[in-house]
Formats: sequence, C-alpha cells, structure tokens
Amino acid sequence: MKKQNSLLLNGICPYFTMFPLEFPLSVLRERAQKGEWVLDPFCGRGTTNFASRSLGLPTFGIDSSPVAVASSQAKLVQVAPITILRVASRILREVSEPRDVPQGRFWELAYDPGVLRDLCKLRESLLVSCESDARIALRGLLMGALHGPLKKDGSSSYLSNQCPRTYAPKPAYSVKYWQEHALHPPHVRLLDIINMRAERYYGTAIDKTKSRIVQADSRDQRAFRWLRHQPGADWVITSPPYYGMRTYIPDQWLRNWFVGGPAVVDYYNERQLSHRSPEDFAAQLRSIWMNVSQVCNEGARLVIRFGGINDRKANPRTVLLNSLRESGWRVETLISAGNASNGKRQADHFLQAESRAIEEFDVWARKSA
Repeated sequence: MKKQNSLLLNGICPYFTMFPLEFPLSVLRERAQKGEWVLDPFCGRGTTNFASRSLGLPTFGIDSSPVAVASSQAKLVQVAPITILRVASRILREVSEPRDVPQGRFWELAYDPGVLRDLCKLRESLLVSCESDARIALRGLLMGALHGPLKKDGSSSYLSNQCPRTYAPKPAYSVKYWQEHALHPPHVRLLDIINMRAERYYGTAIDKTKSRIVQADSRDQRAFRWLRHQPGADWVITSPPYYGMRTYIPDQWLRNWFVGGPAVVDYYNERQLSHRSPEDFAAQLRSIWMNVSQVCNEGARLVIRFGGINDRKANPRTVLLNSLRESGWRVETLISAGNASNGKRQADHFLQAESRAIEEFDVWARKSA
C-alpha cells in the first residue's frame, strides 16, 4: 500500500500530453542499474523524472515551459504536509491584499471572489520566492487545483467552476457554457483544499534522490551545463512535442498565469520547436539529440515515444527517424505503442467529444561509438 500511495504524487498537476508513468517505470525497473543518471530533455510534467526518483535513480529534466518545470519540480521535493499548510497559512496572514486580481466576466464566473483574492495572494508570494521544498510543493498543489470538475452536488475539490482537469478552457467558450448551464464557482476553503491535497500527494514519504529540473531550451547546449558536472547520463527517456502540436502554453494558460504569465490566452511562444515543415522540425530535433549525446556515457540508451496529430500529413515515423540521422544515436528498435489514451488526450470535457488518435510508437537507440 505504501508503494502504491507514493506513486500518487505523479498526478499532482496532470495535463493531456503526458505519457503513462508505467512507461518509464517499466524501462528503468527492468534495465537501469543503481546510480545511473536518467535524462529527459522534454520533461513536460516530469513523469520520467518522477519514475527515476521512485526507483532511487538520479535524474535531470529540461523544459522550456514554466508550467512543466513547476510541475516537475513539485514531484522531486520532500516535505511534510503540515509544513506546506503552514507556509500557505502564513502567506495568507501576512499578505493583506494582492496587488493584481484579474478582472472580467471569465474571472467572475471561474472563481469565487474570496477564493480568487486568496489565490492571488499566494501567487504573488510564490512569484517572489519559490526556492524551499514547501513552496515548490505548494505551487504544484495549487496548479493542480486551479481547475477541475464540479461534483454532482455542486461542491468541488478544485478551485474553479466546471472545467476540465487537464487543460484550461478558453474564456469565451467557458463563459457561454457556464451561463447556459447556470453554473457558479464553488465557495471553497482554500486552506482545506491545500491540506487535502498535501495529505494526498505528500502524505507518503519517498526517498529523495539527486535531481534537478531547469527551465531552458534543449536546443541550447547551455541547458545541459549542470549535468556536465555529474557522472553523465546512461538513460534518456522522453517524448518530444509531436509535429504540429504548438498549443502547450495556450492549453495551460491558467497555470501559466499562476506561474507568472499573462491573465489572457497567449498563443505566441518563441521557445517552441519550429513547425514550418517536417524538415525544419526534424533538423531542430536532431540538434537536441546531438546535445543529449554529449552529456551521455558510452552505451547510453535513448527511448523516445512519438506520434502525430490528425491535421498534419507528415508521417511521424519519418520525421523522427530523420531527426536521428547523424545525431550521435543509432536506432535499434521501433515498436508500436498503440493509440494515445484511445484518442481522448485532447477530448473536450464539456462536449465529451471523441477524437481519432494516430498510432504512437517507441524508438530505442544507443549512443554511437
């Protein structure tokens, strides 16, 4: 039971682009040796890094998204639930009024006024300082609680009006939906939500391993400089953005606001890979595989899960295999990984729409001599 409960932390802040925890767990549990470093240059919500920690393996993750980095960091800290609650209580006592509370119909319908005010107090304090394990954990807990479904009786274990759990709905659509269904934001006790989630996710201790998550662009060699002072990685387990998938930040715009972004949907993201053509995309991926190779030991293994989206005609296998040519990695195996959650990774929570998923696949490669 203890082992099962300890894995709950991986769900602290879910979003739809994740691969299942069992994927990196099964790879590392069966093959990794004690002390081997695990790297993920597209760490996303930190599933690979959390799997590494769960198995006692040191780990390093990189992502350009502040949402991804905050979520990943929350999975690697070690802190008692009561400490998280005390930090939150102290912030709410010491901050009399937040400096900036978002305005507009969306915010009026999304959150109870008192909840939004307290949420902004916590946000502003965490933006000033978020170095301690308790503050990193608190930030992760709040990101995961920012939006989610109401219960049938109108109550909620989330902070928002009716919302998807895994991505933030766009304001215009949300307002229309809430008004048509006469839905109102729940009046919840913020500290109760924090306490419940702290007990759930941090109530079972996991041994802390040597680890680091950085916000950086993996195309830049400097993103790997911390790892250069370590023994070198023996495992790279990752899932790059699928070609044509450019909405990671817009789909997480509420969480992005909480970690310092604007209070509106921002579709501009200069840090993402180029999606102008399959060739450009593959070339930029290749530069990352080359950077990864430079911080890996001889014989290191690279395991990639990749797929595609329906509105791009490029064959994802071709795109990925092209990216690995002359990259420092030799492809050994390519196997099917099935469909992504039966096509529901990006399903519309409100409409319960179904989408047709493109088959995913796993590529195993080894560092070239």
